[in-house]
Amino acid sequence: MTEYPTSKLSLPAESVIFAGRLLRGWRRYPAVPIQGLLFPTALLVFYHLLAGESMVAINGTDNLERLVPMCALAGGMFGAISSALSLQIERGSGLLRRFWTQPVHRMSAILGRLLAEALRTFLGVLIITAVGVALGLRFSGNLLGFIPYLLLPVLVVLTFSVMVTALSLRATGNALFMWLGTSAVGLTFCSPGIAPVESFPGWLQPIVAYQPMAPVIESMRALSEGEPALGTIVIAAAWIVGLALIFCPLVMRQYRLTAETAP
Repeated sequence: MTEYPTSKLSLPAESVIFAGRLLRGWRRYPAVPIQGLLFPTALLVFYHLLAGESMVAINGTDNLERLVPMCALAGGMFGAISSALSLQIERGSGLLRRFWTQPVHRMSAILGRLLAEALRTFLGVLIITAVGVALGLRFSGNLLGFIPYLLLPVLVVLTFSVMVTALSLRATGNALFMWLGTSAVGLTFCSPGIAPVESFPGWLQPIVAYQPMAPVIESMRALSEGEPALGTIVIAAAWIVGLALIFCPLVMRQYRLTAETAP
C-alpha cells in the first residue's frame, strides 16, 4: 500500500471537515432531515392535537412534558438509522476505502460522522422544543436545568449512532435497518412519552419504565418542571456508558476491517 505523508491537520480539524461533508450531503439526501426533523415534529403536533384532550380526561395531564422529549429522542434515532443507510452506499462505492488510504487520521471519518449526528440532533431538539413551547410546554426550572435538557438527547443519539454505525458496517443488506427501525418504533411507542407508565397494562409497565428511553424522558421532564432529576440522570448515564463501552471498540474495529476489505 502506498504510504502517504502524515496530515498536518489535527484529528479534531479533520473530523470537522468530514462532518461538514456529511451536513452538505444531507441537503441532497433528504431522508435524513425528514426522518430526523420532519417526522418527530409531525408526530408531536398530531399526537398532541389528536390525543391531548383524551389524555387530560383520563390522566389529568396532556403529558406534553414527556411527549416533547420522546419526539426529540425519536427524531435523533430515526435520523441516525437513515444516515447509516448512506454509510452502506459509501462502502459499496469504495469511498470508505479511499478515506482509509488518505493522509488523514484513520478515525476522522467516523468522528466526523458522529459530530454531524450531534449537530443534527441538537438542532432537532431545539426545533421540537420550540414547537412544544408553542403547543403549551412550559419550563419551571432554571437555565442550569435547561442546558442538560438540551444535551441529554444528543448524548443518547450519539451512543445510538455508534451502535447503528457498528452494525451497519457489518450488515450486507437492508434487513438490519428494517429491524432497527422496528425496534426504534417499539421503544418510542412503549415509552412514558406516549402515556404515563401507570396507564399501560400491568405486565408492560416494567418494560416501559426501564427501557433505555424512559430515564432520559423522565430526566427531561423533571428538568423542565424544576424537580430533582439526579436519580433518573444516573440511570440514563448508566445506559449511555454501558452501550458506549460495548459499541465504541466494535465500531473502530469494524470500520478498519470494512475499509481494508471494501471494493
